[in-house]
Amino acid sequence: MTAQVGGASPLLPRVDMQERRRKHADERRRLRRLRRELPADVRRDAERRIAATLRRLGLAAPGRVVAVYLAMDGEVDLGPYFRLARRAGARLYAPRIIHRRRRAIRFVPLPDDAALTRNRFGIAEPADDPAHGLPPHRIDAVIAPLVGFDPRGYRLGMGGGYYDRALRTRLAGRSTWRRPRIVGVAFACQEVRGYEVAPWDVPLDLVVTERGVLRPTPATREDKGSTR
Repeated sequence: MTAQVGGASPLLPRVDMQERRRKHADERRRLRRLRRELPADVRRDAERRIAATLRRLGLAAPGRVVAVYLAMDGEVDLGPYFRLARRAGARLYAPRIIHRRRRAIRFVPLPDDAALTRNRFGIAEPADDPAHGLPPHRIDAVIAPLVGFDPRGYRLGMGGGYYDRALRTRLAGRSTWRRPRIVGVAFACQEVRGYEVAPWDVPLDLVVTERGVLRPTPATREDKGSTR
């Protein structure tokens, strides 16, 4: 059995969790350093290109709900895209941690004048009441930050598992297209090869970098060697 785009994960070999955690921690440190060290002019140009590509994808339209994120630690700043999406008539939401032990987030409104607070990890998030938030199945697209990504569309995050838990319904069922559409955003230097996938890893539908759009297919999901 192989995974479909946005569908169930492939059958995977038994994962040595301790070794996997060690490898991923090393890779996170390397990739986070890479993105932090990007020269300011290179970063600004890349972020403009990424915002333009997101606009061309048509994720934002009147009445659509798009979940974004508030950048930290060298992540791609989506500020330029916020303006484009709001002008297109989309409603923006952003994640807020609602239960740390359960590693649960809820997507809450992010209007232009949103009051922000910082959570225990130092990440900015909307101060709005989580009761005003939406569950993932009522969101049209989730634009997720990446520490790393591979050509099959698997995501290396910060390690907390918040996004995988929030979006895990995408791993269930038979449909190959369900809300929300999951779009990862990163700089091209954050691509990795040979990423070890676990059964709970939720694949991305698209990855957007300054070089364009990576569109994983069932064939690339099946390729365990992570070659394009």
